Amino acid sequence: MEFRDLIDRRQSVRNYSDEEVEGGKVEEILEAARTAPSAGNLKAYDIEVVREEDKKEELSLAARGQDHVREASVDLVFFQDRERSGRKYGDRGRDLYSLQDATIAAAYAQLAATDLGIANCWVGAFDEEGVSEITGNQLRPVAVITLGYSD
Repeated sequence: MEFRDLIDRRQSVRNYSDEEVEGGKVEEILEAARTAPSAGNLKAYDIEVVREEDKKEELSLAARGQDHVREASVDLVFFQDRERSGRKYGDRGRDLYSLQDATIAAAYAQLAATDLGIANCWVGAFDEEGVSEITGNQLRPVAVITLGYSD
């Protein structure tokens, strides 16, 4: 697929079928996210993969009741690792570069998903503390990307 076609095809989907996204496709999406550019190539972020129904339900509630978070086959939660970038770049790394690293990786994940025929949606409205508690990751969550097959 041509890059411009990929960009044009990507859209936010909030209605998913019950069909599960295959593990191999999730790995391809994660690999694409990991190849995203980052400041100093530090990759100052973490990605949590959420497939469990109970955790997706909790994430949906933490995301202000957005049902598509629960209905998606998989949720990818992107976390900003402020200290990883801060050790090299100081305050600018902590406050900006790590945030950029995480969000660029999330955007790459969306494009990879679209290329694989996987519908997706960027979720930014959520309770950060709740998302950290649900995932067990104490870094700052900055985005949830829902993945599934469009209904």
